[in-house]
Amino acid sequence: MSVYQPPLQSLRFLLNAVLRAPEALAEAGWEDLSADLFDEVLAQAGRLVTDRLLPLNLSGDEEGAAVVDGGVRTPAGFAAFWQIWRAGGWAGLAGDPAYGGQGMPAVLDTLVTEMLCAANLAFSITPGLTQGAIRALAAHGDAAIKGWCLPPMIAGEWTGAMALTEPQAGTDLGLLRARADPDPAGGFRLTGQKMFISAADHDWTDNLVHLVLARLPDAPPGTRGISLFVVPKRLADGARNGWSVLSVERKMGLHASPTCVVSYDGALGWLVGAPHRGLTAMFTMMNHERLFVGLQGVGVGECAAQSALAYAQERLQGRAPSESKGGGTDQPADPIIRHPDVRRMVLTARALTDAGRALAAWTALWLDRAEKSADPSLRQEAEDWAALLTPIIKAAGTDFGFEAAVLAQQVMGGHGYIRDNGVEQLVRDVRATQIYEGANGVQALDLVQRKLTLHGGRPLARLVAAVEAALADLAADPATAALAPPLRDGLERLRACAAWLTAAERGPRDAAAGASDLLRLAALVVYGWMWALMAVAAARRPAGYDPAFLDARVGLAGFFMERLLPETAALEARARGGDASLRGPGLAEDLAALQG
Repeated sequence: MSVYQPPLQSLRFLLNAVLRAPEALAEAGWEDLSADLFDEVLAQAGRLVTDRLLPLNLSGDEEGAAVVDGGVRTPAGFAAFWQIWRAGGWAGLAGDPAYGGQGMPAVLDTLVTEMLCAANLAFSITPGLTQGAIRALAAHGDAAIKGWCLPPMIAGEWTGAMALTEPQAGTDLGLLRARADPDPAGGFRLTGQKMFISAADHDWTDNLVHLVLARLPDAPPGTRGISLFVVPKRLADGARNGWSVLSVERKMGLHASPTCVVSYDGALGWLVGAPHRGLTAMFTMMNHERLFVGLQGVGVGECAAQSALAYAQERLQGRAPSESKGGGTDQPADPIIRHPDVRRMVLTARALTDAGRALAAWTALWLDRAEKSADPSLRQEAEDWAALLTPIIKAAGTDFGFEAAVLAQQVMGGHGYIRDNGVEQLVRDVRATQIYEGANGVQALDLVQRKLTLHGGRPLARLVAAVEAALADLAADPATAALAPPLRDGLERLRACAAWLTAAERGPRDAAAGASDLLRLAALVVYGWMWALMAVAAARRPAGYDPAFLDARVGLAGFFMERLLPETAALEARARGGDASLRGPGLAEDLAALQG
């Protein structure tokens, strides 16, 4: 089985010593929040997911979700755990108190959500989608829709799903064909088919809602003609609405999460926001989901890192290189954690995971600070951070989560390939996160084509200034001074590469060709920035933490700077290669000549 225990000391250290979240939240108008409250919430959530949800991960994967008697049946134990989760108020942890939520900050909800994802990624999808739907309805729904949908969704009595994709319209939503015709009695009748709809139906609750993109009869073509509708499973009188699940997709992983093909046959729905402005409203949900999906990668990375370390500490295999004759042990072989290459893999999984968590929490804290602030400059800064970091969190969190899972599988060797041991499930499950909510190549295009130049490059300038401030703190402390040069080099590469790709004379093909390399370069620099913050905080030796843990924070920061950040040099070179290397001699537009 894979190994997972909530990393409570790491979470406490991040919240209190690195982010100083209680103080920042108090200054931003959040009252009655303390480090002790955060600790208790995290401990309770951690116990619940490890005791009750983690044991369902393997059995859920083996049983899977299926269509039964016209509805979706999820694996044994899933519906029961949802009742426990919502009864404890966890579904509404960060929900608006005006609609029954607890009103906790997003930074706390972020770390609870990571634990949910680590324990059971397939289960986490439905609550994660529900939170995004809540945000979209709260931001764009009228008073009637809010009053109707938000209380049961925040209470966990209903869940939410997003219905965008059609067979001919994936990323290019301008091609979608689903129609919404006005109903004389009120509302709209939706007709069409959607696919890849996660959590479209289940047996956890009696009702749920879809947020559906469709076209009104007078809609202009393209994305300017898309409207958003809320479509429940059951109507006010309890009758079944006019949509049905045609099938549950047979997937590589995430077997316990129902990914559905849905047919709308005159289903009754209600308009959310203005006509033909549905994509703007849906982006509220999509951007939340991109942050959530990045967290899914972090959660799997945590489980993978723990599993790799536990195995490497116990597995005896061969003799590790040693300066002493006989290896300095009476055992017949050494624990494989003593082998340098195994150590490299374990440290890589850990370093990537901890930095990803820090970045997600840092971003959530900025959103919390802005939520109650009347200061327009602070709100503007939070919007800049969210715009710049969302594609990085989504893509890096999932890319590095997948890499951590594969590294754990490699550490375990043949045992990592065996289904009963659990790590191969991590690899299969997390792979989808790189694809959904906008494939990572799309995130890279968003970063290069939009976010780097947004507001005249203001968000990128904020990032550069923040990293430079962290570099100054590193250099000022003898315990961390050696960490500064690699991060400084990475920052200079990011700044130069971003300027090269976005230069006025650069063609759009060059920017597109270098986008994925630039995003990974940016992610490594941003992760290095997070490690700088953690190393500086650890070097200050805050009270209440195991000294060995603090030493390991500084050591992991050094590993990241010395072993992982140098990749930025290759990434910059590849990104600057532009489109020319993709179209060299003999490489025709359709690449047909490659078939031989």
